[in-house]
Amino acid sequence: MAGAAAIERDGAETEKRRQILEGARRVFTASGFDGASMGEIARAAGVSKGTLYVYFDSKDALFEALTIDQKRGLAESLFALDVDDPDLRSVLTRLGRTYLIEMSKPEHVSLVRMVIGACEKFPHLGRTFFEAGPALGHGRLASYLDAQVAAGRLRATDTKLAAKHFLHLCQAGLFTRLLFSAGGIEDEGDLDHRVNEAVRVFLAGYAP
Repeated sequence: MAGAAAIERDGAETEKRRQILEGARRVFTASGFDGASMGEIARAAGVSKGTLYVYFDSKDALFEALTIDQKRGLAESLFALDVDDPDLRSVLTRLGRTYLIEMSKPEHVSLVRMVIGACEKFPHLGRTFFEAGPALGHGRLASYLDAQVAAGRLRATDTKLAAKHFLHLCQAGLFTRLLFSAGGIEDEGDLDHRVNEAVRVFLAGYAP
């Protein structure tokens, strides 16, 4: 019975934390880091201010937890690559499409803008965001590329740099346009063209 009670309590605490993070996401998106207050976040989350401080002792800690949760979850789902999959072109094409679709979502663009806005005052937030998202994704893609080098499907190379090359080939200025509200992916044809060209150029440079 004690074990069941502990599981139930842990589940309730996890749900409460998720509730708080969702409220924080809405407030930070609407007001930015500087404009958001803990009181406003507590109201948006439907909890008391006291409960909020039980989970997060500062706005800084709450913002950090929110950005880590969102970026790590995205990186883990995006870069769940099977190192034993021999169809390199198909793997890269699927990854490129999913990567561009996820990067282009308004909520992701808003999150990146918020982190950039907070970096000058809280540089550690930028570093944490980078480690939880881009660095994790680059590392997972590099591990897949390492396996392809070992199998002879790619030439021996700096796979960490190659992973970054591929992702930058995919977005090729797209994310800069999104950050400045200057346009995004035009249609399905544009998405396919971007990814197919990225895969073509990548393999031209790295295939044996």
